Amino acid sequence: MANQQKERTVIVGGGHAAGALLTTLLQKKYQHEVVLVGEEPHPPYQRPPLSKNYLAGEVDQESLYLKPRSVYENAGHQLRLGVRAEQIDRDNKTISLSDQSTLKYDRLVLATGSHVRSLNAPGADLKGIYYLHDIADSDALREELLPGKRLVIVGGGYIGLEVAASATQKGVNVTVLEAAGRLMQRVTGPEMSEFFYAKHSNAGVNVRLNTAVTGFEAGDQGHVAGVTLASGGTVPADIVLVSVGVVPETALAEAAGLPCDDGIIVDEFTRTEDPAILAIGDCTRHRNLFFKNRQRLESVANAVDQARTAAATLMGEEKPYDSAPWFWSNQYDVRLQMVGLSQNHDQRVVRGGPGDKAFAVFYLREGCIIAVDAVNLPIAFMIGKTLVQQRRKINPELLKDPDIELKSLVSNPQTSS
Repeated sequence: MANQQKERTVIVGGGHAAGALLTTLLQKKYQHEVVLVGEEPHPPYQRPPLSKNYLAGEVDQESLYLKPRSVYENAGHQLRLGVRAEQIDRDNKTISLSDQSTLKYDRLVLATGSHVRSLNAPGADLKGIYYLHDIADSDALREELLPGKRLVIVGGGYIGLEVAASATQKGVNVTVLEAAGRLMQRVTGPEMSEFFYAKHSNAGVNVRLNTAVTGFEAGDQGHVAGVTLASGGTVPADIVLVSVGVVPETALAEAAGLPCDDGIIVDEFTRTEDPAILAIGDCTRHRNLFFKNRQRLESVANAVDQARTAAATLMGEEKPYDSAPWFWSNQYDVRLQMVGLSQNHDQRVVRGGPGDKAFAVFYLREGCIIAVDAVNLPIAFMIGKTLVQQRRKINPELLKDPDIELKSLVSNPQTSS
C-alpha cells in the first residue's frame, strides 16, 4: 500500500520562520518533498544582525544564513530563490510564481514575514532615504555610514536605536526623532526608556522626543538634505533612516480568501481556515495558549516557536503553541533581554537601578509577573522566563531586594505572596 508519490510541502518565505521550519523538518527526518520559495537570492537568514554587527561590518553575509544552501539540497529539499509567489489557487492547490511557473502543493506554509511601514510624506522618494529590512538594505546603508556624516533616524524603536548605536560607534553624527514621549514606548516601561535615552545621549546621539516628522527637504541632484518637523524647523541630514515599524505581509493570503486581521489568522497549531495551509512568523495573528487573545508578535523567538509547532502539525503530532514571548536588543555595551508582554501591567518593580551597569524591571498585573526586562542581567531574564511562564505571584519586596537570590524565587514556594 506504499504511496508511490511523495506529498509536496511548499514553504513561502525566506526569513527566520521559514528557515527554522526547514531545519526542524530536517531534524525530524520529514519524509515528504519540501520546496522553499524565497523572493531574495539568499537561503533563509536571520535579520537581527542587519541593524547590529552585520551593519557594523563585524560579521559577513554567510554568517547570517541559518544553514548553508547545500545542507537543504543534500537533504533533498529544493530552494527556489529569487522568485516571488504571486497567487494561490486553493481549489487546485497550486501557486503561481513570478517566473511564470506554477508549483503544485499538498501542504502549504506561509512564512511571508512583514514589510517596512513607509513614511508617506513630501520628499519621501529622495535619494539618501533608507529603510532597513533585508541584506540589500543593510549593505546599502553601511556604505553611507562614514565618519562625520549626519544621519537622521526617524523612529526610536529597537531598530532605530540599534542603528544609532552602530552608526555612532563609526563616528557618524546621529539624531533620533521620536514622535512619542519616550523611546521604545510600545514595548517597554518608562525606566527602560529613560535608561536608553541617557545611554544614547551620553554616547553623543541627539535624541528628540515628541518630535513628529512632516517631510524631507531636497538638496543637490534629488538627494535628501533635511527632515522637516511638525513643530516647524528642519534637521539637516546627509542620510535618513526611516524606522517606523512593520506591516504583516498578508496580501497573498488575503487574495486567496484566507481570514486576516493585521496578520493571517491561525490557531494554536498554526493552521489557517484552510486545512492544507499553515502560516507562521511575523505574518500571523495567532492563538497561543499562553494568552487569552490572539497575538501578532514580531520576534525571532516567536518565529522559531511557531516553526516548531508547524513542523509538529505537518508530522501529524499535535503540539499546541504555548510559549511566553521573548525579545532582545544590543545597543553599545548593553544587552536588553525581555520576556512576556508588559503593556497591561498595573505595577512595576525595579531591581537595582538604572544608574547600575545591570538592573531589571518586573511587570505585574494583579500580583502576577507578566513580563521582565533585564539590562546586562541574564539571570533575571532566565528566572523571569520561568516566573512569567508560570504566572507566578511573588512578593514585590522580594523581587526588589538585591540580597535575595533570584534563583530562590523559583525554587522556594514560600516566596509567593
